[in-house]
Amino acid sequence: MTAGEVPTQLVVLCGGLGTRLGELTKTVPKPLLPVGDQPLLAHLLGEMKRYGFRDVLLLAGFQAESVQTFAGRFAERLGLSIEVAVEPERAGTGGALWHARDRLDPVFLMLNGDSWFDVNVLDLARHAVAAPDRLVTLALRSLEDASRYGQVILEGERVVGFASRPDRPGPGLVNGGVYAVRRDFVESIGPRASLEEEIFPKLVASGQVGGRIYDGFFIDIGVPASYAAAQTSVPARRRRPAAFLDRDGVLNDDLGYVGTVERFHWLPGAIEAVKRLNETGFYVFVVTNQAGVARGHYTEADIGTLHDHMQDDLRRAGAHIDDFRYCPHHPDGTTLGYSEISDWRKPGPGMILDLTKHWPIDLDASFIIGDKDSDLEAGRAAGIDAYLCGKGGLADVATAHVSKR
Repeated sequence: MTAGEVPTQLVVLCGGLGTRLGELTKTVPKPLLPVGDQPLLAHLLGEMKRYGFRDVLLLAGFQAESVQTFAGRFAERLGLSIEVAVEPERAGTGGALWHARDRLDPVFLMLNGDSWFDVNVLDLARHAVAAPDRLVTLALRSLEDASRYGQVILEGERVVGFASRPDRPGPGLVNGGVYAVRRDFVESIGPRASLEEEIFPKLVASGQVGGRIYDGFFIDIGVPASYAAAQTSVPARRRRPAAFLDRDGVLNDDLGYVGTVERFHWLPGAIEAVKRLNETGFYVFVVTNQAGVARGHYTEADIGTLHDHMQDDLRRAGAHIDDFRYCPHHPDGTTLGYSEISDWRKPGPGMILDLTKHWPIDLDASFIIGDKDSDLEAGRAAGIDAYLCGKGGLADVATAHVSKR
């Protein structure tokens, strides 16, 4: 992995017993407990797909067959490649990694499968890649009551120690269950070990653990009260407002029929604005008219390549687009199959309305930003606020309207 690249592999720890949940986890691993209308693990993987993690490795132990069944059912549904590595016997979180060592990328993102810390995981991964001396970088959360957890002692961005659970309620910094990990140290773990109790303290002693504090939604379903709370709080958190962005003239220079990587140039501040929208809890969608296909200037495959290029640039900066919609049709087109009227073509609202069918969007708090009247008309037709991207660029207009929400 070269400098600036961000990992693409997601590893999820799914092997815990969940004894504090009693009968609930007698035959079901904690990550597979239903939360709302689907297992917690499905929520987690859906969120991680937003950040571009599509290669998933589930580390299973207890009730591994259930985890394998989940992978078979949800891989296609979620649009992910999901593999399962089963530890031959109970091996602990460290042992589970060691048994899967030959299937790990040089750098990967790792999650606890029984909690959700809603943070910009690309920002965590980007900082981990930039610090090659740190074998693990933890996403940390400050809690008003951290008495359920062991606490983390941080100096700057380096973890210098762990403290045991306190005897009484009180504030503290805790491990949020999200890690950027280098494979280098896994070989030395051995077949049975606990990351939290054995491996991480050793790495901290040698100065090889980093930490970054994030202020995001956090829930751990490990006790009955928090599992009950998750039934409403997790689905509610996943219902987000959306920023619908026109592409040419908002994100990049509008050179006319921009359909290839060579003609795509980011506008100043656009990447930073997308990252700000990501980190303030908005879905970010691109909705763009692409009549260049109908007029024969480029193909839909070219658009796909260009949008992949955009995502690569954004991921390196710790940002992402959640989804793209484009309209390749135009009534005056010259390409067979594309010379037609479509309600996806702005000022029609079709692209926006299609996204509402596939994402849990809070339309009342959503908006569109465009550079033409047709963009604004499409937004209003879909029932959302619409704003023109002025001379200050996307950063100014997005900041102004995010702050209102």
